[in-house]
Amino acid sequence: MNAIICPHCKKAFKVDEAGYADILKQVRDHQFEEEITSRLALAEKEKENAIKLAEAIIKNALQEKLAEKDRQLTELKAKNDTELAQKIAQKESEIADMKSKIQNAEIEKKLALKEAVQEIEKEREQLKNDLKTKELEKQNIENSLKQQFTTELQNKDAIIKYKDDEIARVKDMKQKLSTKMLGETLEQHCEIEFNKLRPTAFQNAYFEKDNDASGGTKGDYIYRETDGQGNEIISIMFEMKNENDGTATKKKNEDFFAKLAKDRKDKNCEYAVLVSLLESENEFYNNGIVDVSYKYDKMYVIRPQFFIPIITLLRNASMNSLKYKQELNLMRNQNIDITNFEEKINTFKEGFARNYELASKKFKTAIDEIDKTMTHLQKTKDALLSSDNNLRLANQKAEDLTIKRLTHGNPTMKAKFDDLDKE
Repeated sequence: MNAIICPHCKKAFKVDEAGYADILKQVRDHQFEEEITSRLALAEKEKENAIKLAEAIIKNALQEKLAEKDRQLTELKAKNDTELAQKIAQKESEIADMKSKIQNAEIEKKLALKEAVQEIEKEREQLKNDLKTKELEKQNIENSLKQQFTTELQNKDAIIKYKDDEIARVKDMKQKLSTKMLGETLEQHCEIEFNKLRPTAFQNAYFEKDNDASGGTKGDYIYRETDGQGNEIISIMFEMKNENDGTATKKKNEDFFAKLAKDRKDKNCEYAVLVSLLESENEFYNNGIVDVSYKYDKMYVIRPQFFIPIITLLRNASMNSLKYKQELNLMRNQNIDITNFEEKINTFKEGFARNYELASKKFKTAIDEIDKTMTHLQKTKDALLSSDNNLRLANQKAEDLTIKRLTHGNPTMKAKFDDLDKE
């Protein structure tokens, strides 16, 4: 039997072995329960402390990373804002410079155009005055020529007498020439007569056979003479015909007029002269120098003895009009100079307009490039704003972080926390 004292009333009572063992078991179970409860409370507290510590560590690490990201983002924003401001300022400066250059170019263009127009107007006025002067000179020349021709007409009787004398002389010479021409051709005769006087009377003259048959036909001889400045004084196409040069279809002088006129025009000669022995009994051609201009312009028919006189007469007449030819050439050249000057002005205007168009295109290209740069910078700004939004979302995710989410899919960390729960 075992005695048990009540802790409240202090009475002793006895229990058998079975009851004692049962009471002892109850006491031990109660103590075990208390110890288990105490240990579980302690383990739960340590678990909570460990979780809080892990959360604090993770939160501190995330906060440090977020702080670093904020610092980097702030630096990047500051850097990009600075670069963007610099680039925008630079582009605005370039645009301002380009606008200034274009304005200056416009001003210079207007000034240049105004000066060119003033210069042209001035020169045109001068040319108008020169033309008026030339018109007056031309009128004086015409009046002088009219007076000269009037004087020559008044001397008609003297000329007729001269022709009558020449006719008599020709008839006499014809009788004498019949023997002389047997030993030489008509062409040789004329060439010899010309060469006799070439050194003294015709030093600047050209007298050679016409060998150019590119136009289909050719004359016999071409005579040309120029002054010291290269201006042509006179040019004559000669055709020589002996009595035996006639054919069955061509026996008269007029049969050769058309070919001679064509040769004169093809070789750019001023006069055409037929030196002929045809129709020897025709008094029309035996009277001296025969003018057939009523049929063919500036054409004459002569006998051989008038070969040198026709050259001399036509040459002297051309020498009298040489001054007028020179003045006409000068006026023609002045008109050409005016045309060339106007063409140069037009060329300048076209070149200036083309350069202005190119400059405008380049200015537009520069503006387009600036727009592209600004678009690119806007995209960079949008990317930075998007990055800021992503960091904000990351911060929200970090704040929502829990032990359960941290251990999800991580068996090692889950096992550690399970061990804490078991203790």
